[in-house]
Amino acid sequence: MRRHFLTLLDLSKDELSALTTRAIELKHMVKKRIAHDYFSRRVMGMIFDKSSTRTRVSFETGMTQFGGHAIFLSPRDTQLGRGEPIEDSARVLSRMVDIIMIRTYAHENIQRFASYSQVPVINALTDSYHPCQLLADMQTYHEQRGNIAGKTVAWIGDGNNMCHSYINAARQYGFKLNIATPKGFEPDEHIVKAAGDCVQLGNDPRAACEKAHLVTTDVWASMGQEEEQQKRVRAFADFQVNSELMALADKDVLFMHCLPAHRGEEVTADVIDGPQSVVWDQAENRLHAQKALIELLLNA
Repeated sequence: MRRHFLTLLDLSKDELSALTTRAIELKHMVKKRIAHDYFSRRVMGMIFDKSSTRTRVSFETGMTQFGGHAIFLSPRDTQLGRGEPIEDSARVLSRMVDIIMIRTYAHENIQRFASYSQVPVINALTDSYHPCQLLADMQTYHEQRGNIAGKTVAWIGDGNNMCHSYINAARQYGFKLNIATPKGFEPDEHIVKAAGDCVQLGNDPRAACEKAHLVTTDVWASMGQEEEQQKRVRAFADFQVNSELMALADKDVLFMHCLPAHRGEEVTADVIDGPQSVVWDQAENRLHAQKALIELLLNA
């Protein structure tokens, strides 16, 4: 049966737990140079409306390690949503490849594409969600500290696509999420409401970080928001993750960031480059978590 991964809610809690376990196994196989070319001659189409270092390298490397191939498609390489309706692009591409990942802007576009695709579609980022990053984040926490269920996570900064995916993760993985955003930059109220009492929304980063086991953030101005940069710098000035904020958290707290990071803005250098930071493990785990996801979808 064809399945898609557009948000974390597309997998069950048990499937997400099993995916983390499998990602760690696949990571071990890479380190030990154990061949796992299970998908020889399988092809992934990679549609990029938004560029990304980690997304392209992780998916392309993952398909290569599986014995398959990945085709990189930039906006110059397709007529997606320009000279051809999204529905028609989905119909055609899904007859030629085995699985498709899309990194784009409007979430409704990937939903439309998936509804007409004959093969699995993976959300590699939209303006609303970034679920693949959360797979890597949850794997990283599990490797470092064990089960995240019952723990407290602090999201500091913009109520953006990463924040939305952390809200869904709180529902699926069973942790408490404290969100601190500047006024006017809160996450989508419908996504927050659907999460119920596992999410606490506020505007005080100090309160959000109190006794937190994981503190995470993102850039203040994401791709496509460059014109708002100065406005956002002023609005987010009190939402920098620094050593003072981290000191309020649990003694075993971890720091995460989906990257790229702007040291001196959303996070200080001593935090992101310090001993509490696991951002490099987190970045590497994009490869392993996404491979576990590809395997799950291709075997469905």
